[in-house]
Amino acid sequence: MTDKQLDIPQHIAIIMDGNGRWARQRGLDRSQGHAAGVDTVRCITSECVRLGVKYLTLYTFSTENWNRPEAEISALMGLVLTSLEDEIFMKNNVRFRVIGDLHRLPDDVQQKLRETEEHTAANDAMTMVVALSYSSRWEITQAVRDIVQEVHDMQEDPKQMLNNLRNGGIRAEDITEDYISQHLQTAFMPDPDLLIRTGGEVRISNYLLWQIAYSELYFCDTYWPDFNEEDLHKAIASYQQRQRRYGMTGEQVTHNDDKLS
Repeated sequence: MTDKQLDIPQHIAIIMDGNGRWARQRGLDRSQGHAAGVDTVRCITSECVRLGVKYLTLYTFSTENWNRPEAEISALMGLVLTSLEDEIFMKNNVRFRVIGDLHRLPDDVQQKLRETEEHTAANDAMTMVVALSYSSRWEITQAVRDIVQEVHDMQEDPKQMLNNLRNGGIRAEDITEDYISQHLQTAFMPDPDLLIRTGGEVRISNYLLWQIAYSELYFCDTYWPDFNEEDLHKAIASYQQRQRRYGMTGEQVTHNDDKLS
């Protein structure tokens, strides 16, 4: 096996776009496109496990999607419930996690999400993360609110405030990138190595804006229901051809790679 074959991204994030257009081309209802997209999720999840990917994060429903027609939202929520019945998590030893503004979801969906997280908590081949009722601006706004709330709680609790003063309190210089990252919904996992968007659009659509600062981006025209293992392999092959420099020169990266080899 070559070095390139070993260079599998540990975290792949996907914007699963094109379900509605796929359905319209076939004279189908948009909900049928979303149902076909669930089949693709099963296929890509199994292949990611086989390849050794450790985290797969799927943009399933954005906060902006609440503006869609009520019938489509209802169909999508129903799909969330039925797709979580799938045994793919246990069959592939996949842990399930969810991020997003879950309080906006129907009660039965919230309950099913919690149950699936608990049921799969011991699985360790890969973690599938579903971004549901999620947007990056919402997430960052919520992180700032949580930090402010921490400071407020310290001020309200005399013992906590005294301990805080003894420890120097939360100073402006304490608010680092790591500190903010710890307050994001994704604090439990590394940032994506590769972001894939299907469906032909070339934009990020308010998805993991903080986390993809140094991710490799891959856009393809294939609608999500048609995206298959071969398409995934093409995206990974493109990733493997790139040099991730993180602000360094190409020569520096090559030199560091040589020292590690």
